[in-house]
Amino acid sequence: MRATHQRLYVNVDHVATLRQARRTDEPDPVAAASECEEAGADGITAHLREDRRHIQDDDIQRLATGVRTMLNLEMALTDEMLGIATALRPHQVTLVPERREEVTTEGGLDVTRDTERLADGIARLKRAGLRTSLFIDPDLRAVERSRELGADAIELHTGRYANAGGAAPLDALRAASSRGAEIGLAIHAGHGLTVRNVGPVAAIAEIEELNIGHSIVSRAVFIGLAAAVREMRMAMYAARALTTASRVP
Repeated sequence: MRATHQRLYVNVDHVATLRQARRTDEPDPVAAASECEEAGADGITAHLREDRRHIQDDDIQRLATGVRTMLNLEMALTDEMLGIATALRPHQVTLVPERREEVTTEGGLDVTRDTERLADGIARLKRAGLRTSLFIDPDLRAVERSRELGADAIELHTGRYANAGGAAPLDALRAASSRGAEIGLAIHAGHGLTVRNVGPVAAIAEIEELNIGHSIVSRAVFIGLAAAVREMRMAMYAARALTTASRVP
């Protein structure tokens, strides 16, 4: 199944990271989200970590009411986070692994462990009317287990591709995307993607959504946030258009 339109969700976590460096009130991730939407972002992603290292509870509450497109809440599977998600009711919840000592999310969720708790958490979110996604490595077993657990979507961790490049990581992403779409999952991807490396991932036909944050916020230091969002969209869509054109007989 090919996604006819590939969405860009901008992760505003690192706007909050900059603010938290001085514990002040700027830059405001909610204002950043609004600017991203004005520049053409299809949605906003924010990760409310248990240690509150960047996004804060007030940010999530304001994003839940202020985002005009779609809000994707990334969170660990804990009772606290489940309560927050079901109360705020974002468009989508993406369950991610969390370790306090990591700088950023280092890998996908292990969906082969604690499966009863995962299934119960997904069911609770779905009863609240929330779309569910699991952030996983591009592994076929993980893809199939995500479907068995009841997730609506998967987000494929692109870190290995972003860090090392090469054919093998891309082949794994392609295979996982194809299998996921085949069994009825929506396919998303993200982590470490930049204007320079996004093309081959954007070109994967089944991927319908990319979540990109750090690269856009970093680029915004030099060219502004709106321009950075538009630049990323152009890189994505150029790769997509080229792939589509190559399929035309």
